[in-house]
Amino acid sequence: MQAGGVCVSGAQAGVRCAPARSVARLATAKRTDLGSVFKTGHARPFLAQVSSQVATKKAELGDAPRSRSFAAVRMSAGKDAPMLTDAAQLISSVETFVFDCDGVIWKGDTLIDGIPETLDMLRALGKKLIFVTNNSTKSRKQYGKKFESLGLDVSEEEIFSSSFAAAGYLKSIDFAADKKVYIIGEVGIQKELEQAGIQYLGGPEDGDKKIDLAPGSYMQHDHDVGAVVVGFDRYLNYYKLQYATLCIRENPGCLFIATNCDAVTHLTDAQEWAGGGSMVGAIKGSTKKEPTVVGKPSTFMLDYLANKFNISKTQICMVGDRLDTDILFGQNGGCKTLLVLSGVTDLKTLQSPDNSIQPDFYTNQLSDLLAAKKVATV
Repeated sequence: MQAGGVCVSGAQAGVRCAPARSVARLATAKRTDLGSVFKTGHARPFLAQVSSQVATKKAELGDAPRSRSFAAVRMSAGKDAPMLTDAAQLISSVETFVFDCDGVIWKGDTLIDGIPETLDMLRALGKKLIFVTNNSTKSRKQYGKKFESLGLDVSEEEIFSSSFAAAGYLKSIDFAADKKVYIIGEVGIQKELEQAGIQYLGGPEDGDKKIDLAPGSYMQHDHDVGAVVVGFDRYLNYYKLQYATLCIRENPGCLFIATNCDAVTHLTDAQEWAGGGSMVGAIKGSTKKEPTVVGKPSTFMLDYLANKFNISKTQICMVGDRLDTDILFGQNGGCKTLLVLSGVTDLKTLQSPDNSIQPDFYTNQLSDLLAAKKVATV
């Protein structure tokens, strides 16, 4: 679910969801069916003792404690996450690593130190690697070329972007073949919609269009637009804002879909830039409607990955640099989570009393996992 947003999977798809609570960050522990055990009298004293211990632990941790195969539990509100000190133990506890890209693998067009060696080590250990980004400006194929340009051997099948998620979501709801999508965003959304066989208009082609504000001017729009997809758009203008607003407000049943609501992004490695959330916010303001968010922290992509690759979510470690997208994405899906401080979030923000989202662990950068290799060679 998207905190304060809309559910995009399961029976609650498209329904407003309540904000995530601190207890939501605790995955539910596996429950054993004790009914058959209680039938044996000799087990009752033992089970009574266990029940008492469980009740005590619930009082300490909240209503939904999580069992761990390694020495950590998800932090409740008010407690700081521990720094990762045993990389080998974390690595051995999961089968799959899901990585955010911006701030974890690279910043802008600059590769973060130690990434090639870290990915090579994890592959050598038999781990499945998946790369998930909220950046919708590129398609999966285009992201594959970026990985290649940075010297990383990553296949298109291992890459999932929010532009792909937008197209996948529309396909999952059987978006009508005679309807079109209006795009506020860039070529990545266009390419993924085209790949999915979905008609679209807008995008970069509307970047130079002007509005006519002469007396009596009236802006026409296509009444066959059944969805507006809003992603990061470096060519956003008033024409696009008005066109999207008209479609959502005047076309019956027109969907409002956001690839993500990120506040900032890394266009360069020198500073943070206004993110896709600023574009989404503009349309929220003009339509007074909440979007269906298909990127992180919505679990739509995670559900898709788990089904596609037959992966158990409890065997996934989500690695990211943002608390409210990456870490919440992993927590919403019941995954282990590792925050790296090489991107948006710094230690002060993580440990601030105002922050209620705590990962299982944090570390300075992804290459800190190489400590596991050093231990293995000792």
